[in-house]
Amino acid sequence: MDHRGRRPRSSEEQGRRAVAWFARHWLALFNLAAAAYVGLALAAPLLAHLHLEIPARVLYALYALFCHQLPDHSYFLFGEQTVYSLSELEARGLVPGLDLFQRRAFVGNPQVGYKVALCQRDVAIYGAFLLAGLLYARLRPRIPHLPLGLYLLLVFPMALDGLTQLIGLRESTWLLRTVTGALFALGSVWLAYPFLERALEGFPGSEAS
Repeated sequence: MDHRGRRPRSSEEQGRRAVAWFARHWLALFNLAAAAYVGLALAAPLLAHLHLEIPARVLYALYALFCHQLPDHSYFLFGEQTVYSLSELEARGLVPGLDLFQRRAFVGNPQVGYKVALCQRDVAIYGAFLLAGLLYARLRPRIPHLPLGLYLLLVFPMALDGLTQLIGLRESTWLLRTVTGALFALGSVWLAYPFLERALEGFPGSEAS
């Protein structure tokens, strides 16, 4: 018994409560995580623009663990343009002839602005995850089941775009990276979230929040 005369909860009961809480709030947690992930990636160029170099560098370093951050595949904020080709960047401060690992270290400058800490495709993926999650929160009683064939149709463009670029058959564009990334995220949310919701419905106290 505790000091209030209540019996301490067993680890099994605590586990059931934790699962029930997650079952009620999973969608809000997923949307919050997506918002934080995209928001901090956008905060990095803002911090750099405000000359807060240390926190900006910390964010760039953290996101570099999960994204290639190539500047010619990234969006830029607070500069002349939002997207740049490699030649345009080399004419505006990026040292010519760098390899991929050296190029990704280029954050930007006052002329070109500062790159978002996620590449264009990842911004599209996680941004669309957030938007699709918010949309799912409003429409989930009316959303039909997504057939597997349609899901494959939605994710195939990103696989094709990424693979052909990776093996050097062609160079993608910012628009293709954005559209194919968004389609991948939309299809993944549409397929996975209804399954996850049904899987969690059986837990006591798991009414959706």
